[in-house]
Amino acid sequence: MPKKSSAEPSLHQVVSADGTTISYERQGEGPVVILVAQALSDLRDNRRLAALLAEGHTVVNYDRRGRGNSGDPGGWCIAREVEDIEALIDAHGGWAVLFGASSGAVLALDAAAALPEKVASVIAFEPPVIVDGRRGPVPRDLADRLQQLVDEGRGSDAVREFNRVALGASPFMVGAMRLMLGPWRTMVAMAQTAVYDTRLCAGLQDGTPLAADRWSDLTVPSLVLVGSKSEPFLQSGTCELSSQIGARHETIEGAHHATPMMRPAALIPSVASFLSATHP
Repeated sequence: MPKKSSAEPSLHQVVSADGTTISYERQGEGPVVILVAQALSDLRDNRRLAALLAEGHTVVNYDRRGRGNSGDPGGWCIAREVEDIEALIDAHGGWAVLFGASSGAVLALDAAAALPEKVASVIAFEPPVIVDGRRGPVPRDLADRLQQLVDEGRGSDAVREFNRVALGASPFMVGAMRLMLGPWRTMVAMAQTAVYDTRLCAGLQDGTPLAADRWSDLTVPSLVLVGSKSEPFLQSGTCELSSQIGARHETIEGAHHATPMMRPAALIPSVASFLSATHP
């Protein structure tokens, strides 16, 4: 097991089952918590959350494949990303809590269902499920459309389309994002992963009740969080999901979809309470 550090995060790598190198930062001491990033994000976006959780935990903040310093040999499927998480768990004693936000929450739930002997519990912040008519469904052909744009070298268009269609961002919001050249270029560099996250969430964003089989094997303690300022479809979606998997459901006052990146301190009381109750 790698030596822990409570100082600044240190950079490390593990090799996943298919030979892909996965890069991560580690800091803190205590039970292991692995942060699973949201769409078009890398480990830099979760550093503030990692620093807060490191006060009592060993926090593993990693670049999902295709992002940052992690590799991407192609041939993506959900199982490969679960294997990446398993490699990180195995490198840190074989047992960990998973914290995922947005599409990262979906992946964290998938990994928890697939690895019940290695995942101690899972915390899912606003998995973007659409279970009713509070917003339009995400078209099932979106991933193929995004892949075509990426293959044509139109990564910027793919990122724009993902933000517009999958995330529901307004044209004004997308235009404002494009004016922030540094962050926009970072997202464009990860355009291929927008395809991955769209495929990851396929079947969960149709505007119909969730199918019972996706997480039927999930047995570990689970916490589903939603912000009070988040869109109505996230309120109803997280409620239905929590009921289906038997998870604790909590609303974070004043929080919204970007809170894990922008104001992560708002999440700490609920996260700490859950971890204290489930892993005293």
